[in-house]
Amino acid sequence: MKSNQINSVSTTSLFIQRHSAIIRTWHWLTFLIISGSMITVLINSTMTNQRKNIPMVQEQLKSRDIVVTEDQAFAVTREYEDKFWGIHKLLGYGLAFLLISRVVIELTQPGDEKICARIKNALGLFREKEGNWKEYRHYLIVKYSYLLFYLLLFCMAITGLGLAFGRELGFSRELHGTIREIHNFGQYLMYAFVVVHLCGVIIADNTNNKGLVSGMINGNK
Repeated sequence: MKSNQINSVSTTSLFIQRHSAIIRTWHWLTFLIISGSMITVLINSTMTNQRKNIPMVQEQLKSRDIVVTEDQAFAVTREYEDKFWGIHKLLGYGLAFLLISRVVIELTQPGDEKICARIKNALGLFREKEGNWKEYRHYLIVKYSYLLFYLLLFCMAITGLGLAFGRELGFSRELHGTIREIHNFGQYLMYAFVVVHLCGVIIADNTNNKGLVSGMINGNK
């Protein structure tokens, strides 16, 4: 049993694995969409924040002898913020599609490349308590963290769709507010995961797992 588990992973490191072209494509598309989503939130909370930009709009118009009220200036600043939220919403649709496609990919992946199979192998190696047990434990933790990521991705997609279609679905203001709070909290968890994941990959690729990043590009085949 143990030999089969070891053969299912790389002989140099458990973390250097084969990745199909569709998984690699999914990975980088997800990375781009999550990055784009984070950027739109960052821009809307700083550069295009509607409340913070009201004085700027009033000042700029006043310099041209046009005086507007706060409500009128708010209507202008809100347009810019709404445009970025529109982009954020489209990226959210893309993320929901990628989540569904990940389920389909998992079902159609070769047996040894399914995440469930790799977790099973990781559990087997971990329970043996032989060989490089610390690496087996680390490998298992990483695999479980991916499951948490998919769960977080599901939560963000569901709450995002709830915010997008809440009115059409007849959600109350209280329910809409609760969904927004969950979505906002989830985004901070997503930021934390991305930062930890990037740091972990960079450190691993420059220490004991060289080729980790290139493997997600060329598939280690």
